[in-house]
Amino acid sequence: MLHRNHVLITDEQGFVESIVETKDAGDDVQYFKGMLTPGFINCHCHLELSHMKGKIPNRTGLVSFLITVIQQRGSSPEEIFTAMRNAEQELYNSGTVAVGDICNTADTIGLKQKSKLRYYNFIESLGFSESNAAQRFAFSNTVADQFAQLQTTNHKPQTAIVPHAPYSVSKILFKLINENAAGKTIAIHNQETAAEDELYKTGTGDFLRLYKSAGLDNSSFKPSGKSSLQTYFPLLNKAQNLLLVHNTCISQEDIDFTNQPINQSTNQQVFFCLCPNANLYIEGRMPPFDLLRKNNCNIVIGTDSYASNWSLNMLDEIKRIQHESAFTIATEEILKWATINGATALQMNETLGSFEKGKQPGVVLIDEMVNQHITAKSTAERLL
Repeated sequence: MLHRNHVLITDEQGFVESIVETKDAGDDVQYFKGMLTPGFINCHCHLELSHMKGKIPNRTGLVSFLITVIQQRGSSPEEIFTAMRNAEQELYNSGTVAVGDICNTADTIGLKQKSKLRYYNFIESLGFSESNAAQRFAFSNTVADQFAQLQTTNHKPQTAIVPHAPYSVSKILFKLINENAAGKTIAIHNQETAAEDELYKTGTGDFLRLYKSAGLDNSSFKPSGKSSLQTYFPLLNKAQNLLLVHNTCISQEDIDFTNQPINQSTNQQVFFCLCPNANLYIEGRMPPFDLLRKNNCNIVIGTDSYASNWSLNMLDEIKRIQHESAFTIATEEILKWATINGATALQMNETLGSFEKGKQPGVVLIDEMVNQHITAKSTAERLL
């Protein structure tokens, strides 16, 4: 964020030239009421699901939500594209500059070719049966190859094949993903519901209903007796960054496990992505903000999809975090999660995430503030 009595100087393309004190800025200065912040980094989104806005009732629980997505995901190409275009426009207008986007298909390529946003395309691989792991990975690799050819006007999008979630990826598929993870950010939905740990600890719980409903073969799965995170985490040790998404049911023991050197490559960083409005929409609960902060975790923010949220506006997530934490977390700290932390997680911090000379981070105005605090009336407007 830009501190009081300072002026941000950029060129016409938005590259930062310098930050100076107001007294040294000269006469040609634009003044705004509110706070200037770098553009937001939305670390978790599913643009492909934009056409499902309002189709799934809230607070159904994760398994019922997933079953509905599987059953109702289909739509016409025209409806899917129009919904994605509208979703991206909301992202852009409300100050997002980069997105970690989950891709199961190549549907978003046409949109991204002309986009003003930057993307890290997470090509999601699913397959809980060990017998078809190679086949499922090959399909994901085909989709990834299409994204690798994606050309945009101002940057080269990044791409990685990633696991969907512990309850939908076999051990063999995890290993195939890990073999291709060097130098990349790998995202995974993590401990979004208590049923996930129940599955891994005892082999029971609500996910058995998902497998039955979807006709999935889970016969090769054997419970580890440990939490899902403690089971799969060592299988992703070759990734440069690990982006754990949701973390609604993460424990102190799980956080301690991620910090054990034996479970990581030498320079691997772990990021914990919070999507509070999606957690509220699906299960009516929040991730443990205080637990993650107490452990000095690298926190970032995402919106998830229109299927599980009322908006894709990052400021709405910031407001939710403030409200659910009883306004005990400083605005500057949350904005760090939404900017430089997210840029680092998506390996875009050389150009995005902060007001530093040579960067092109975007400029967002947050208005209707009281004593430098975001309020319920605050809005975010992109200036650059």
